[in-house]
Amino acid sequence: MSKGHASSSAAFFRALASDTLPPLQGMGRRQRHSAETRMRLFRCALQLFAERGYPNVTVEDITEAADVGKGTFFNYFESKDHVLSVMAEIQLGKVREALTMAKGGEQTICSVLHHLFLRSADEPGRSPDLARALLSSFLASEGVRRLMAHTLASEGRKMLAQIVAEGQKRREIDPRLTQEKVALQIQQAFMGTLLLWSLEGKPALQAWAEESFHNFWRAVAASGKELKR
Repeated sequence: MSKGHASSSAAFFRALASDTLPPLQGMGRRQRHSAETRMRLFRCALQLFAERGYPNVTVEDITEAADVGKGTFFNYFESKDHVLSVMAEIQLGKVREALTMAKGGEQTICSVLHHLFLRSADEPGRSPDLARALLSSFLASEGVRRLMAHTLASEGRKMLAQIVAEGQKRREIDPRLTQEKVALQIQQAFMGTLLLWSLEGKPALQAWAEESFHNFWRAVAASGKELKR
């Protein structure tokens, strides 16, 4: 991947994670138009998934809502399943940023993971309906499961393990713990929180994520490194 393409992709995923387009301003006109079209398809798909449920939405539904032709959809996504790969990339980008922060050494590992936990709640926390649609898609679609397994379970967990290793190096995280298992526990804690919140919907997912993180940190923190509330 060229440096320019990587930069454009990074800008696209940052924009998807927000409600505004300024992060796309560094792109050329053609790149910006392409990113905006892909973003519109993604946003419309998420809205439809939340309203109707993932299995009940077709590619035609998405293109009609986005006001583009069906051929345009396939310029950006191989299938309906691949729309959700964008969500996975957004979440993976947040883990990548957290790893960069951890290696930078300016923040504690506790604060890095805390920030990651809360940021991970941004997109699925838009509505319980959306959270349920996302979770149901993981169960209903083999294609989505494969995408998520590769992006989050494989790549994401490896980066989380590196953050844990940095925490053990700094004596913030109990050195007796296995890095890969702690990384898995981070994902389990968040996904479990997302599932339970999707059933109740109140208070906001951010509040649920906050409480879950505090409980997680108490379990893995080295002696004397408890999170200050």
